[in-house]
Amino acid sequence: MAKKGKRYLEAMKAFDRDELYELPEAISIVKQIASAKFDETIELHMRLGVDPRHSDQQVRSTVLLPHGLGRTVRVLVFAEGEDARIAEAAGADVIADDAVIQKIQQENWMEFDAALAVPSMMSKVGRVARILGPRGLMPNPKAGTVVQPNELATAIEERKAGRVEFRNDKTGNLHVPVGKASFDADKLTENTQAVIDAVNRVKPAGVKGIYVRRIVLTPTMGPGIRITPSA
Repeated sequence: MAKKGKRYLEAMKAFDRDELYELPEAISIVKQIASAKFDETIELHMRLGVDPRHSDQQVRSTVLLPHGLGRTVRVLVFAEGEDARIAEAAGADVIADDAVIQKIQQENWMEFDAALAVPSMMSKVGRVARILGPRGLMPNPKAGTVVQPNELATAIEERKAGRVEFRNDKTGNLHVPVGKASFDADKLTENTQAVIDAVNRVKPAGVKGIYVRRIVLTPTMGPGIRITPSA
C-alpha cells in the first residue's frame, strides 16, 4: 500500500472519513484541505449502480457548469471548408483538417481539452477514434459534441465557458472536475450540484436498485470527503 505524505495525513484529521456530509459542509472541508502550492482542481467522483457491460446502462452526457472550470479550455473542431471558417470565427483554437488528423494519428498529438466535429467529418474522425476515445475526447452525438455547422458557435462558446462531458468508466464510476479550490464556496456548491443533477437526469432505464451509491469530493492532492447521496 502506498505511503501517504504528511500533508495528506494532516488533511485527513480535518474530517471523519466514515461520515456523510451535506454538500455545503463538504465544500467547506475540501477548500480547507486543498493546501498544495498550486490552485488545486476540485473533483467529483460518483459510484453508480450501473453495469458497464450493458450498452443500455451507459451514463454519458454534458453539463454546463454555472461558474466554469477556472481554466482556459482549448477547443478543437473537426471541420473543413466553410465549416472550418465558421469554427475559426467562433473562437475554435484548432481546426482539425486532414493534416491535424494525421498528426494525432501518427504522433498522438493531444494539445486540446475539448473536441467537436461536424457530421460530414465523422468518417475521417474515425481514424483517430482509438486515440481520442480512451481520453474522453471522441466526438459523439449523445454527448452533444457532433454538431451542425449552424450550432458550432454556441457549442464552442459553451465549451470555453465550462461545459464538461461526463461518462462512466469500466467500473461504473464517474470523475468530473467542478472548479478550483480558489472558487468561492457558493460557486463550487452550485457547480457540484449542477453535475449531480445532470447525472440524475440521465439515469438509464435499465438500472435496477440504487442508482447513485457513493459521492465523493476531493482536491487534486488530498483525500476524499463523502457526500450524502441525497445531495
